[in-house]
Parts: sequence; C-alpha cells; structure tokens
Amino acid sequence: MSAKPAEAAPPKKSKKKLLIIVAAAVLLLGGGAGAYFAFLSGPSKPKPPEPGKVVPLEAITVNLTEGHFLKLKMALQATAAAAEAPDGSKALDIAINQFSNRSVAELSSNAERATMKAELKEKVVKAYKDEVMDIYFTEFVMQ
Repeated sequence: MSAKPAEAAPPKKSKKKLLIIVAAAVLLLGGGAGAYFAFLSGPSKPKPPEPGKVVPLEAITVNLTEGHFLKLKMALQATAAAAEAPDGSKALDIAINQFSNRSVAELSSNAERATMKAELKEKVVKAYKDEVMDIYFTEFVMQ
C-alpha cells in the first residue's frame, strides 16, 4: 500500500519548465512586437516650443504702390527658451521688405494677407532661431 501513494504524486519539474518556456516566449514576442512598432512609427517629431512672453513692437509705416501706405503693428511670440525678450529690429526689417511696394488690392484679400503673414512668420522664426515661435498682427491699416 505504501508504494501506490508514491507513484500517484505528479512530477513538478515538467510543469515548472513549461511555465518558464511559455513566459520566455511571451516576453520575446512582446519585445519583438514593441521593437517592430517603434521602428515602424519612425523617428518622433520634435515637440513644438513652449510659448513665452508676447513682445509688442512699435508700429511701422510701409510704402505701398501708387502712393498708398500700410500701417503695421505686430507682436512677437517668444519661446519659453528665450533668455530675454527678443529685439524686434530684425522682424520689423523683414516686414518692411515683405510688404514694401505691394498693391492695396494685393493686400486687401484675406487669403492673400494670410499667405503674406505665413511667409513673414516663416522668415521671422528662421531669423530668430529658437527665440520666436509666432507673430501677431495687432494693427494692419492701409490708406
């Protein structure tokens, strides 16, 4: 009778090995899938800069064609990384070059004005590197 209970005990080592093999397979598949999706998504895009102070600039008057004028006042949206408020001289110079000798008809259209502003923003952001992230027109009057 004592021989039967000894034979009835199931071997524990085979279940332990099976559990280890299954766990290892799950970890390898999970790691492989994670690496696949990381490479599939490509390099991550840089985060947009955090906004800092808004720096208002003095109004300027720009000569348009046919004796007309544009009074333009704008503000620069500095980034939080900017050590100090950016000097607006470069932005004003770029704006003068951008709008000089344009016609009133050309600047009267909302779509054209938005296009010109986008071009101006691109030039200003490039000129100020990591200090300025946007521009705002606070006054735009043609006469």
